[in-house]
Amino acid sequence: MAQANAVPMNVPPDEASLVERCQRGDLEAFNCLVLAYQDRVYNLCLRMLGSPQSAEDATQEAFLSAYRSLGRLRGAAVRPWLFRIASNACIDELRRMRRRPQVSLDMPAADAGRAQSWDPPDPGEGPEPLAMRGELRAALEQELLRLHPDQRLAILLCDVEGLSYEEIAASMGSSVGTVKSRISRGRARLRESLRALPELFGDPVRPTDKGR
Repeated sequence: MAQANAVPMNVPPDEASLVERCQRGDLEAFNCLVLAYQDRVYNLCLRMLGSPQSAEDATQEAFLSAYRSLGRLRGAAVRPWLFRIASNACIDELRRMRRRPQVSLDMPAADAGRAQSWDPPDPGEGPEPLAMRGELRAALEQELLRLHPDQRLAILLCDVEGLSYEEIAASMGSSVGTVKSRISRGRARLRESLRALPELFGDPVRPTDKGR
């Protein structure tokens, strides 16, 4: 019979060992997991919420919830499990933010280095292409904040975190079909929004040839 706190399947050996130690109450091991994932969780929360302070709050709550839930971590990889907890923390924070003004995702310098970028700069690019790339990324992040939270989360987990549809479904507590639909609809809305900003692409944005 499997033990109640069996180590999750499909996790790296070093991570599996950390999880096992965490489930035995080893706080140092849990701190190692926090260090391994805190930037990625914060990055997800920041892009979901658009506010560094709210992202900090959601990240802290996510790790507190994760620590309380370690005994239930079985049969799944750590990353989708942790992102599901972070996603729930973001949803709770979004509910609270409805009573507060929305903060722009124009991050102060202290946060700019912490969050992952969508598209790393090419060292060979000159200042003008780099500036355009930054403007495009900022526009994309602003349009993301206008998506329904479910679509925004699905796109972030897929296109930023690189999770599979199955992992995203586990993180969001939904079916694979629902995940694919949210990603498809969210991407379509982003494309339509960015088509209205052709100056960010350098060259004119041509309409999609529907006949192909």
